[in-house]
Amino acid sequence: MTVFQWLLFFLFIQLVHFLGTWKLYRAAGEAPWKAIVPIYNAIVLLKILHRPKWWVLLLFLPVINLLMFMVLWIDTAKHFGKNKPMDGLWVILSLGFYLYPINYQKNPKYIADKNLITRSAFSEWIGSIVFAIAAATFVHNYFFQPYIIPTGSLEKSLLIGDFLFVSKFHYGARIPSTTVAFPMVHDTLPVLKTRSYLKKPQLPYMRFPKLQKIKRNDIVVFNWPADTVRQFFVKEAAVKKPIDKKSNYVKRCVGLPGDELEIKDGFVHIDGKKNELPDRARVQYNFTAYNDKGVSSRRLYELGVSDFYRRYRIENITQNSYDKLAPYLVGRSGNSTNNFVVITREAGLPIDLVRSLGLKVSEVLEKSKDLNLTVKQANKIAKQDWIDSIVKRNQKIKTPNTNFFPNKIPFDWNQDNFGPIKIPANGQTIDLSLSNLPLYKKIIVDYEGNSLKTQGDQILINNEKVSKYTFQQDYFWMMGDNRHRSEDSRFWGFVPEDHIVGKPVFIWFSIDGINDGISNWKVRWDRVFTTVGGEGKRVSYFPYFVAIIVIWQGFVYFRKRKNKNLKK
Repeated sequence: MTVFQWLLFFLFIQLVHFLGTWKLYRAAGEAPWKAIVPIYNAIVLLKILHRPKWWVLLLFLPVINLLMFMVLWIDTAKHFGKNKPMDGLWVILSLGFYLYPINYQKNPKYIADKNLITRSAFSEWIGSIVFAIAAATFVHNYFFQPYIIPTGSLEKSLLIGDFLFVSKFHYGARIPSTTVAFPMVHDTLPVLKTRSYLKKPQLPYMRFPKLQKIKRNDIVVFNWPADTVRQFFVKEAAVKKPIDKKSNYVKRCVGLPGDELEIKDGFVHIDGKKNELPDRARVQYNFTAYNDKGVSSRRLYELGVSDFYRRYRIENITQNSYDKLAPYLVGRSGNSTNNFVVITREAGLPIDLVRSLGLKVSEVLEKSKDLNLTVKQANKIAKQDWIDSIVKRNQKIKTPNTNFFPNKIPFDWNQDNFGPIKIPANGQTIDLSLSNLPLYKKIIVDYEGNSLKTQGDQILINNEKVSKYTFQQDYFWMMGDNRHRSEDSRFWGFVPEDHIVGKPVFIWFSIDGINDGISNWKVRWDRVFTTVGGEGKRVSYFPYFVAIIVIWQGFVYFRKRKNKNLKK
């Protein structure tokens, strides 16, 4: 909707409100004309309903205002004698139009003393629930929102099963552009698995003032620019989503507006210098370990190495025993029961289960094993006397492809050798040509809303021939720390500023094996109540939190006991 259309819609709402409440204003001792004056009418209504005047701010916050309207509709009905359970239900189902017959009574009776309003348990329950949801939505949208890490793209900096608190105000809380949406959910309604929002009307991009700018190597939550999935992890036909309803991603911002970024042999370089990562960053790469006598999976596991595969040959497999082993398997090979090999994750097969099934099992010792490691881990393994060598696997051969950004031939970039590429900044002007147009086409068309076409060697933006382009917002380059297992800017390009959601600041809980069923869950106590950023070893503040709760509860208990003794 355009600004003019929004203005007309706003004035229409004021007219609807006036026609349905002007007599109620008069019955409450206020002049009827006050019911049609924008904003002032809301302040007067809050006075009539004995509600705080600052609530008027909540009436202009998308999604929250829908809930606040329900609260005020119920309150208005109560203050004019309609306080039965069905009255509250009807006022909501009618979208407030239930107030019209109350308004057009011959003499509406206003209950000035709120203590005289009889309130049913049901209506109190409804009102409390709606307001609680509104308050929680307010906190989620503008202050903090909980998230969970579902994939390993930031392993081992952030782990699968980490529960995060993400600050919305550090980078400036973004006002939701989707005005009609179900509160407390993102893009899909639970159970029903249907869209949780209406695509129209949409507000223009707006954001509250920021406390800080995004710094290089910050971990950032943002809306995935390339998102066209209705449900995450479900393959379906593509859909187009509003910005604030695109899937949430969390990555490390390695490139800022105005930077020239290049990836050489897997390492990020900014303006020609290798990017220095913070102390807690645990960037992983693909390595291959070699030993002519076989690489020991057991020894790797004992060293704390994870994320690799083990192979076991089973000589006497049966369908029954295979079914019992199935939960621990990721694959199998072989074409007969005498040559049957199963593949597991790094933990291998449970020894007790193998013995109980009477299986003849031997691990296949491979002369090479593919590993996902940090450079520090690789150096430690290289020093082991049972390892001949360990080699970092980079994609060195560059061939034209469409797999990596900008997804056009003749660009031949890959995960380990990429760029150089200039990251656009707000107000920056570049020379535009057919050779660099693929890098910035999505920005010009999708993110900044222009039309673009080419005629021969000429570029037309909004039907005008151009040789330069000035960017209208900042852009960022996001990458996962698990470099060979992360879908990030190398695949889909720049992240616009209007897609930024917030900054992860706190891990309040963490579960190992969260995707393996509740019976396999293990709490990572050393990560509970720890900060995301910072230097040095991660420290859990959970014991201090427990101590504060115990002290507080003790204080409350003894204060109640003291007051009870005084009454005696």
